[in-house]
Amino acid sequence: MMTWAPLGTTFRRVVVISLLIPVTGFAASTLKGNAFIEDDGALRVRGKTIQLYGIHIPETARTCRRSVRPAKCASRAALALDFKVGTGFVECAVHTKHGSRSLTAACYVDGEDLSAYLLRLGWAVALPDAPVEYVTLEKIARSRKLGVWGFPIGEH
Repeated sequence: MMTWAPLGTTFRRVVVISLLIPVTGFAASTLKGNAFIEDDGALRVRGKTIQLYGIHIPETARTCRRSVRPAKCASRAALALDFKVGTGFVECAVHTKHGSRSLTAACYVDGEDLSAYLLRLGWAVALPDAPVEYVTLEKIARSRKLGVWGFPIGEH
């Protein structure tokens, strides 16, 4: 009987610790803060570079948004993201960590999914493992000839 008592205590400790790990991991899997949009459409939030989950942003010719001072020049997808995010606060649910400073995440501004936003405008392509909603949004944008579907990539 005495040999089972220490094992029972150890077992209880393992169960308690394993129950605490997901809670700690969940808190670390959400990133919130002001976002800055990179020229390639990546977001910079709290020192981390974030690629949006489920999409690929095709390279387009740099274009300039002259309605702001100084004029902002970047890919069309990056300009669309910059317009949407503005000086806003984003919340990102991390899907994959790529080293200490790079992530893939689903990011939201005022509850709107930024990947879905770019797909709806035609400035992104759904990845093969993307949710079915993303694939549908891409097909709709393609059928309406929006964004990259409306002109050859690389043209102004």
